[in-house]
Amino acid sequence: MTSFFGTPMIGFAGWRLLCRLAAVTLLAALTAPAGAEEMTIRVGHFPNITHVQALVARNFERQGRDWFAPRLGPGVKVEWYAYNAGPSAMEAIFAGSLDLTYVGPNPAINAYARSNGEEIRVIAGAVNGGSALVVQPDEGLEGPADFRGKRIGTPQFGNTQDVATRAWLIAGGLRITQAGGDAQVLPTANPDQLALFKTRQLDAVWTVEPWVSRLELEAGGKVLVEHGEAVTTLLVSRTEFLTSHRDIVRRFMAAHRELSEWIMQHPDEAREMIRNELKIGFRTDMAPELIARAWGRMHITSDVSLPALRIFVANAQQVGFLRSVPDLSRLVEAP
Repeated sequence: MTSFFGTPMIGFAGWRLLCRLAAVTLLAALTAPAGAEEMTIRVGHFPNITHVQALVARNFERQGRDWFAPRLGPGVKVEWYAYNAGPSAMEAIFAGSLDLTYVGPNPAINAYARSNGEEIRVIAGAVNGGSALVVQPDEGLEGPADFRGKRIGTPQFGNTQDVATRAWLIAGGLRITQAGGDAQVLPTANPDQLALFKTRQLDAVWTVEPWVSRLELEAGGKVLVEHGEAVTTLLVSRTEFLTSHRDIVRRFMAAHRELSEWIMQHPDEAREMIRNELKIGFRTDMAPELIARAWGRMHITSDVSLPALRIFVANAQQVGFLRSVPDLSRLVEAP
């Protein structure tokens, strides 16, 4: 049967069904969480123990116990992207391919300076310590002067350990240039550093955990310099993303702080999750003893101070990576 206008007619039961559907739709609209939005947050990190929050969070996901998503709100999910070192992650931030990333202080500061303070904001700390200069034990390397003609590996040109190496050598009286100088600083991916150190093609390596402990245990290296409380890992945001989605970034930062606390309260479980994630996600199988050794060098914290970051600015200026730095008062910003 059709109506006067040529459209199908429905009976009383049909009208009652339509009314119920309309009521359900209206109720859903009225009770939907305020501010809910469908979106994906793209987060970078490195396959290093010093990026412990990211590794543990990813392992939670593998177990079906997603840490971040339930705390971010309906419709918000996290996608993880792995990088070897900070400069690569910062290029992804500049390209708009990442929204947040765990990264070392020097790449973050360099990106902040390159963009005249516009592109990067530090929103939380993550890990202090966990980095060191490891040397061949039988070459008599005791101070910067002993490194003349030597080859030192770092994770990537311009990353935090690369800058630390150059600043330490220069402070010790050596002439170090980006292309050479009295000693050669050779940016080399972490897995390659270990192989080159074993074959004595590198005299020393300045890197982060777990590679510091692997150089010790697997290659007989000796730790010469260790900055136990220096900032190693930060959580940073693309400024535009922070401005456009401040509430979501605030929730992510709160979840990051909560996760940091959980890790400190459950160290045994966290170490096992790190080991599993490195094995499954990055095909790196590490003994529990190695993870425990690396763990002892790290201090997990979600706090960050601007005075601590100014030390890295001074080092970057000393080695010629920064000529001028914008006002740092905007670098650290809590959402």
